[in-house]
Order: sequence, then C-alpha cells, then structure tokens
Amino acid sequence: MQNNKLLIGILAGILSGTLIGGFFPAVGNEISFIGDLFIRTLSMLVMPLIIAAMITGISRLGDIRKLGSLGRVTISYYLGTTAVAVITGITLVVLLQPGNPGIATPPTEPPSAITATHNESLMDEAPQTRRAQEEERTIQGLLKEVITGLVPSNLFKAMAENDILPIIVFSLLLGGVLTTMGEQGRPVLDFFVSLNEAVMKIIHLIMYTAPVGIGALIAGRLSSAGGFNGFIPELMRLGSYSLTVIAGLMIHSIIVLPLLLKFIGRTPPGRFAANTSPALLTAFSTASSSATLPVTMECAEEKNNVSARTAGFTLPLGATINMDGTALYEAVAVIFIAQMNGIILTGPELGIVFLTATLAAIGAAGIPEAGLVTMVLVLKAVNLPVEGISLILAIDWFLDRCRTTVNVWGDSVGAKVIDRYLNGKTSQHLNR
Repeated sequence: MQNNKLLIGILAGILSGTLIGGFFPAVGNEISFIGDLFIRTLSMLVMPLIIAAMITGISRLGDIRKLGSLGRVTISYYLGTTAVAVITGITLVVLLQPGNPGIATPPTEPPSAITATHNESLMDEAPQTRRAQEEERTIQGLLKEVITGLVPSNLFKAMAENDILPIIVFSLLLGGVLTTMGEQGRPVLDFFVSLNEAVMKIIHLIMYTAPVGIGALIAGRLSSAGGFNGFIPELMRLGSYSLTVIAGLMIHSIIVLPLLLKFIGRTPPGRFAANTSPALLTAFSTASSSATLPVTMECAEEKNNVSARTAGFTLPLGATINMDGTALYEAVAVIFIAQMNGIILTGPELGIVFLTATLAAIGAAGIPEAGLVTMVLVLKAVNLPVEGISLILAIDWFLDRCRTTVNVWGDSVGAKVIDRYLNGKTSQHLNR
C-alpha cells in the first residue's frame, strides 16, 4: 500500500511538473531550486551509503574464509550474471546512441569536469592530431589512472573529492577483514549495519519528498527548454532511452537467463517462468525485491523444487546483491546522460561505468527507487553532471518496476541453476 502511495505521488509530481514547466516556464524556473535541493540531498548520502552498504553486504556472508561451495558458487554466479547484464546495457546504449538520435540541440547543462578535460587540451589542434593524442591519452593515461586510483593515498581526501572507486575498494577490504575477526570485529560490523539501516531510513524519508522534488526537476527542465515546443527533442531522446533499457532487460531476461536455466539448470524455461509468475507479478506491482522475497522463496521451494537449503541462502542474498536489472539500467542511464551532454566516454571510462554500475547495484537496497540513489554514485565516478537525472525521472517509475521484475527473475533462475549445479557435482562425486 505504501509503495502504491509513493507511485501515485511520483506520477502526480511528474504531471504537475510537466504542466507547470510546459505552460508556465517562468514559474518552472523559479521552483527548479527545489529539484536541485532534492539532488543535493541524494548526493549527500553517496559516501555513507557506499561504505555502510558494502561493509554490510560483505558481513552478510559471514567469515569469508568459511563460505563453502554454496557461498562461492552463489557469489560467483551473481557477479557473473550482473557483469553480463552491464555489458549488455553498455553495448546497446553505445550502439543505439539514444542520447543523440540525430537531433541537433545544445546541451542544457554546463560541461562537466570530464568534458573540460576532453576539450580544453584539444581545442586548437588539427583533427588528426587531436584523434591521435586522444587515443594515446585513452590507452595509456586513463588506464593507469584507473588502476592507481583504486588505492587512495588519503582516504578522507578521496571522500571529500567524491572519488568513488577507492572508497569501494577500501570498504570491501575492511568488510572482508572484519568478517574474519570473530567477536573482536563484531562491534565494528554492528556499527556499520546500524549505519546502513540509518541511511536506508533517511532514504525512505527523502522518498516521501520525491514527488515534489521530481516535479520541480521536470518543471525546471521544461522551462529551460522553453516549454513544450523546445522539450520535444528531449522527449524523443527519452523514448529512445526507455526503449534501450527495455531492450536490454528483455535480452537479459528472455535470452541470457533462460539459456543458463536450460543448459546448466536443466529446466524448461517456460514452465519455470509460469511457476515463478506470482513472484514476478508481485515484483512489478511493489517495485521491491525485498518485499517480494517471501513469494519468491515459496515459488522456488514449492513449485520449482529448489532445495530449502539452497533457496534459504541464495534468495535472501540475491535480494541484497543480485540486481541484474538495476545494474543494466544504471549503465544505460549514465551513458545516456553523457550523450545528452555531448560527452564521449572513452574505453577506460566505460570500464569505470562497468565496474561502478556492477558494485553500485550490489549496494542498492531492495526498495522502490533505490537505483536512483546509487546511480548518483556512478555519475560521480566519471564526473558526469548529476542534474542529468532530471530528464529520466519522468519515466523512471515505470522502468523501476521493469528492472525489479528482472532482478527477481534473476534471483529465481540463480537459485535453480545453483541448486542443480551443486547437486550435479555431488552426484558425480558419489558415483566415483
């Protein structure tokens, strides 16, 4: 019921912002600061969210030295499918270019730091020279920067400068070490678990203001475009973006996951999907993989014959760290925002998007619109303007439900594949 109220509120905010920005651009421009405040509030939570969510996620695994075959196979499977989802999203958005569908409109936001880096040193050079120097910088300079940037020389400086990757590395390292310290590490882990819960509660409170913030962002975006007439090209881009996300989700859910289910899980995908349909419908209606978890477990154990031991471990963990749909969506959204602002991301920068989208999806909470918060993390990792979120918010309420459904489908398929794989390994061992 609460999720439905939030959805109704967001839809009302989208409608109000559209009408105000379209018919009264001056008013839309005046209230746009409310949307900026909403974005700043989300940005404020990025660092505590990264540290608390990553350490808490690691702590749920217990002592990482004692994971056993079930833990190792589950984590490897989840990381693998999430990586495939992100690669699918990046490939589609780079090929289809939804942020630049041949419509010549100037970007509405000022260039980011990365734009300046790309353009300032190349402005007065011949095209061939620019291309050669850009390629050299891409291959040699950026790759070295990414690798060395994983280890911060000063952790607090990295936090102050919103340097995301080293914070993620430090958080994963600290969380892993704490799980091996037994009772000595328990107070520190409890602190980060409580901090994560506190951050989640703050996010819940912020989401109560989401209808107003989203409405103000859309009104400001429309007013800066000159009303409805100036906004038509951006609406066309938004449609292309939505189709790109949905195409990626369909490829992953209708092709990739069923192939794993058929050849590793040795289960007919059609029958499995029919048995899982109550969980999928619940996921679409609630936009929350955590709220869907009881239905997902019931479908897995009672209808799809997944062992209680496997389902009891893989599905709760999957609702926390296995966010294939969210990871794909974040990769597409970030590159789309770059395209909208005329920014070309090079190979190493796409690698950063791949890495941060994968890890940000792991840190995303299983609640409605959680991907919106973690997407700020990915944008900051490649120095893209966070304000670019304002356009995609108009359709995010629907895409949120689509990607949550894919998340739950991925959890369900994973439970069956892992269960069958481990049982097969056991049978082979006994037959020897």
